[in-house]
Amino acid sequence: MRMWRTLAVGLGLLLPAACGKSTSVDLPPFAVQLQQVLGSGLSGPIDLQAPPGDSRLFIAERPGRIRVVQSGVLLPASFIDISSRVSVQGEAGLLSFAFHPQFANDPQKRFVFVHFIEPTGNPNGEIVVERYQVSSSDPNLLDVSSVQPVIRIPHPDANNHYGGRVAFGPDGMLYLSVGDGGGGNNQFGHAQDAASHLGKLLRLDVSTLPYTIPPDNPTWGAAQPSENWAIGLRNPFRYAFDAGQLYIADVGQGQREEIDVVAASGPGLNYGWNRMEGIRCFPNGGQCNMSGLTLPVYDYDHSEGCSIIGGYVYRGAAIPELQGQYLFSDFCRGFVRSLSFENGMATARQAPMVNVGTNVTQSFGQDGAGELYLLTGDGRVLRIVR
Repeated sequence: MRMWRTLAVGLGLLLPAACGKSTSVDLPPFAVQLQQVLGSGLSGPIDLQAPPGDSRLFIAERPGRIRVVQSGVLLPASFIDISSRVSVQGEAGLLSFAFHPQFANDPQKRFVFVHFIEPTGNPNGEIVVERYQVSSSDPNLLDVSSVQPVIRIPHPDANNHYGGRVAFGPDGMLYLSVGDGGGGNNQFGHAQDAASHLGKLLRLDVSTLPYTIPPDNPTWGAAQPSENWAIGLRNPFRYAFDAGQLYIADVGQGQREEIDVVAASGPGLNYGWNRMEGIRCFPNGGQCNMSGLTLPVYDYDHSEGCSIIGGYVYRGAAIPELQGQYLFSDFCRGFVRSLSFENGMATARQAPMVNVGTNVTQSFGQDGAGELYLLTGDGRVLRIVR
């Protein structure tokens, strides 16, 4: 299942959550549209971030560069260019990056953690996270000589299902979502193997590099804590933290797409793949042992889409009626929906939006003011506006 996605026109409606959980309130569609910020100059934009309060936009291009938009202008020089080291086979590429939580406040911690697939050692590459420091002479440049390794995860079996995203949690730890190793049906058995880092959400302490394992990480029955914070994921291409909660959009196999919402501080969860796909037993929806599994709060079947793409909870100021709503999309149908999860109940709404074309939307982005963006494979950056 490819993870690259699209956006299309949607209709306002109330959608049921997983397991029949939904509110009875008929919420109106949220009235937003897309404003083009950039229409050219980028190659495969895949992630957009900014430190809190920073007016610049930092945009990762899948082939291996991070670019800077300043005062609405795409700067000609890259923030960093590691394209010579990045594989773009299958679903590989430069997938995400994260600013250190103290980036904006501490000149000694102007670090950026870059997450990409490198072809070194095997044809399907390795999942790599490295730390770079901003140049002392140019705030729009990372010093490549400052590189420090964080983690490498072999991904030998196939060139799909890499995941993933690197991001800091509210606890100051670095999280990394990793796909199940690729192929189909979890055929390599990684997702439920607690000794593997594939099909997992990792939690790392990067205060000392390359990293240490937080002592409160789960042990999974071993003598010592593991890097693995959670298991049983298929292809968690995007996740987000907000207000003490963790939202994971996990791409399904052939029938269900899911969103998991849990307390961000909850360790040792098993999201069920491949015993479950969404709220149903895998592969045929029959009977299975669900004990010990964390089921999604919301899922939908493939009559509505085929490959979920997770976004963020909206915390900007421009669209106050969207406050606290989690935005997500789907590759095949291209809708944009918002999800609210309160008192154990999930409610989704769909937005009427301008159609930006099929098979082009790659990711959501979030700027330093909490405003949200959509990134497209044909090089556009689109801001979600009222």
